[in-house]
Amino acid sequence: MDKILEGLVSSSHPLPLKRVIVRKVVESAENWLDEAQCEAMFDLTTRLILEGQDPFQRQVGHQVLEAYARYHRPEFESFFNKTFVLGLLQQGYHSLDRKDVAILDYIHNGLRLIMSCPSVLDLFSLLQVEVLRMVCERPEPQLCARLSDLLTDFVQCIPKGKLSITFCQQLVRTIGHFQCVSTQEKELREYVSQVTKVSNLLQNIWKAEPSTLLPSLQEVFASISSTDASFEPSVALASLVQHIPLQMITVLIRSLTTDPNVKDASMTQALCRMIDWLSWPLAQHVDTWVIALLKGLAAVQKFTILIDVTLLKIELVFNRLWFPLVRPGALAVLSHMLLSFQHSPEAFHLIVPHVVNLVHSFKSDGLPSSTAFLVQLTELIHCMMYHYSGFPDLYEPILEAVKDFPKPSEEKIKLILNQSAWTSQSNSLASCLSRLSGKSETGKTGLINLGNTCYMNSVIQALFMATDFRRQVLSLNLNGCNSLMKKLQHLFAFLAHTQREAYAPRIFFEASRPPWFTPRSQQDCSEYLRFLLDRLHEEEKILKVQSSHKLSESMGYNETSLQEVASKAAVLTETPCTSDGEKTLIEKMFGGKLRTHICCLNCRSTSQKVEAFTDLSLAFCPSSSVENLSFQDPASLPSTQDGGLMQASVPGPSKEPGVCNPATAAFVCDSAVNERMVDSSDEFRCTEDTSVPNDSSKILVNKDVPQKPGGEITPSVTDLLHYFLAPEILTGDNQYYCENCASLQNAEKTMQITEEPEYLILTLLRFSYDQKYHVRRKILDNVSLPLVLELPVKRTTSFSSLSESWSLDVDFTDISENLAKKLKPSGTEEACCPKLVPYLLSSVVVHSGVSSESGHYYSYARNITGTESSYQMCHQPETLALASSQSHLLGRDSPSAVIEQDLENKEISKEWFLFNDSRVTFTSFQSVQKITSRFPKDTAYVLLYKKQNSTNGLSGNNSTSGLWVNGDPPLQKELMDAITKDNKLYLQEQELNARARALQAASASCSFRPNGFDDNDPPGSCGPTGGGGGGGFNTVGRLVF
Repeated sequence: MDKILEGLVSSSHPLPLKRVIVRKVVESAENWLDEAQCEAMFDLTTRLILEGQDPFQRQVGHQVLEAYARYHRPEFESFFNKTFVLGLLQQGYHSLDRKDVAILDYIHNGLRLIMSCPSVLDLFSLLQVEVLRMVCERPEPQLCARLSDLLTDFVQCIPKGKLSITFCQQLVRTIGHFQCVSTQEKELREYVSQVTKVSNLLQNIWKAEPSTLLPSLQEVFASISSTDASFEPSVALASLVQHIPLQMITVLIRSLTTDPNVKDASMTQALCRMIDWLSWPLAQHVDTWVIALLKGLAAVQKFTILIDVTLLKIELVFNRLWFPLVRPGALAVLSHMLLSFQHSPEAFHLIVPHVVNLVHSFKSDGLPSSTAFLVQLTELIHCMMYHYSGFPDLYEPILEAVKDFPKPSEEKIKLILNQSAWTSQSNSLASCLSRLSGKSETGKTGLINLGNTCYMNSVIQALFMATDFRRQVLSLNLNGCNSLMKKLQHLFAFLAHTQREAYAPRIFFEASRPPWFTPRSQQDCSEYLRFLLDRLHEEEKILKVQSSHKLSESMGYNETSLQEVASKAAVLTETPCTSDGEKTLIEKMFGGKLRTHICCLNCRSTSQKVEAFTDLSLAFCPSSSVENLSFQDPASLPSTQDGGLMQASVPGPSKEPGVCNPATAAFVCDSAVNERMVDSSDEFRCTEDTSVPNDSSKILVNKDVPQKPGGEITPSVTDLLHYFLAPEILTGDNQYYCENCASLQNAEKTMQITEEPEYLILTLLRFSYDQKYHVRRKILDNVSLPLVLELPVKRTTSFSSLSESWSLDVDFTDISENLAKKLKPSGTEEACCPKLVPYLLSSVVVHSGVSSESGHYYSYARNITGTESSYQMCHQPETLALASSQSHLLGRDSPSAVIEQDLENKEISKEWFLFNDSRVTFTSFQSVQKITSRFPKDTAYVLLYKKQNSTNGLSGNNSTSGLWVNGDPPLQKELMDAITKDNKLYLQEQELNARARALQAASASCSFRPNGFDDNDPPGSCGPTGGGGGGGFNTVGRLVF
């Protein structure tokens, strides 16, 4: 029969005839044949299957073999034995190579035919060895796929025990060697199908024998982390990721990132290759594993790897967005890489040129999936442009392209950025590792205490949180200038953009420290603030004179000398600017005008003088005065909240001109031996005078209001403002020299604010001189801090008909004594009521301690955005007028109290921060109000209020057009480069520290205190012992840190 069949298939008969005869041969398989005939038939059909010249011959061989093996099973079992199968696998078949897929197909089919025979067990044992050998020979994808089919159908052929681990590892290596050189879709689809079969085989083995999973994954990592330049592992390894249980992510990532044997170069290669896996079309969860590894590396602070990989692969990831199959995973990885790369715009700017084309392409196809994708991409782009504002030339085309898609709110952007930063990744590897020292959850940067510099840190943070002032400083073009303003701009830029938890302001401290301040010793923050603002003001005026001098030279005018420049600057100092264009930035932001009017009680002649101020000092009034002032007529004593206004000057031995009001600067808060005098010009001169106001101790004695139990109430800043503005009788040693009378006379002095500042700085005069013990003591009385302040401003003067001016030799050094002698106003009332200008509390600098020679400074502050500053009062003007007219009956219940309550209801007052040197935490306005009641020696000292409803025309920014994306102006390249360089240095420092900690992790103690809210302990804290300024009841004096 075998001869007939052989002749038939090789004959030239028509194919239909051949099929009929073949059918007869198959039917004859039921007939009895001897063993030799069966073997001859098996030989022939095997040769047809393996060496058939055409599909017909191979088909005939399969049909006849299956028929004869079914009816003659013992004979086939004898033919298909171990020796025969081993020969096929090791030597091939005649001219057929042993690695030909036809041999595996033949063996696969043969196993089906003898499945019920006992000898199949011997074949299984043989194949367990042979398949391992085959895999070690790195078969091609097609052969490996056929082998996977065989092992999937006959799991008995899979190696067992330890050999199963080896088999899986070798199979992983084999996949790593897969390559597909074709670019045709058909071949690519077939290649993907082959790889899928192999990965499915591994999945089945992992499920059946879980002990093989971890060694397999270790082999995957070994392949992708190889630094051998001659070997590039196949992206087909991505097909395995979808089969790894997601529950193992934490364990595996921790193992990888903490293994000391894994070098950085290997980890970098592995991460890069995992990112390449995003291009594998059918793999699932690749993005999940990539992001998990990125977070794991951030948790152990291996920032060098993250920086290198991000810059190397960010464009590749972005390009994957063009392909629908891999787009979701690519977007997830792109989002994480960009949002976490917050120290530099470099990564984002690599993809910026490609964004517009991608957006336009997806907008044009109109598919719902494309629209949903663009919404997610737009949110990502807005977050990045917010974080790296200052590149309008790059961002304008993008803003135009995505203008039709929703823009996330600023709060959402901040939340996304805060959660995505590398330094926000929690380290769950070992509890003994210290907390990552990146920015706190507030997103704000602290200032490192350089040794008794908390007085500077608290003031700088308050100024930085003054949003309009900060934006003005950052927008200045100061290239080529080494001024103090340039250094302040540098400091503000770092506070806004550094990745550090706290920044060390060494350069600014050395440049801004008053010359009479002893380094590393206690100082007064109010004095420092006055000096700083005055220096900035004077510096800008000199620069303006110099620039105008250079302009005149370029126009051909004669050269002027330095003395002429100095004289011009002096003239500018003595003559306050009235035009906004002529004002300095300090005048625009903090400058106001105060008019003092003195009326001789003998001849009724009057004199007046208008002076500039940048901050106002409030003295404490006797308790009886508080009650009296609560019932003043609103016409002469308007109901204003929070505005004790006493102008301060530049203290110390220097005689630099100042922009502050000399008349109100007599009370010295900073030095017991420095008293401020007023001369004929608008300058401050500090003379050494050991004399002290006679009634300074009286003020201290009389301030018993907060300590008294019962019905008495805590005085507010409003009360201090009333006391400051109340008419004062100049009598006794303080009589007024009347030129009309040509003698000293009793007189009445009143002060009115004629021009309000954008930011109102108030200093509470808490330090008084004790003549008995010759020390400066602190007034510890609690003062209520209203959220809303109404400042009385009288822009039209009622004394315009009088032309008399002050006598130039009036001495105001005893103002503090006169403050204690304030009386009720005279019966003469002003013709018009001052306008009430509303202010919102922006920041509070707190002094913690019992005297000016010891203690600690920290500050509370909040961002008052444009929305808040333009917050519309919910009451109509007539309602305000009615409330104002009733204020003499209601005491403190002025219209602003209602507005304040409304603001609190709207939660505008709850976004507060506590700046305590390096530490920044969230807090609330309630904590600000209760600080002194909770910690008796922590008292508000300097207050900053922001004018409400003000439309600041100074900024000139383009925030509405999107150029100032986060509200702050773009940084100049010099600043941005410096910040980027420092951020990279910081990440390197963190990485080195993390490596050092990892070496000591095994023996390190495991206790640390979380960085929580401020309500647990006194915020006043200096140095390792804590307890700022005797916060609590420790009376041991400490230096200010």
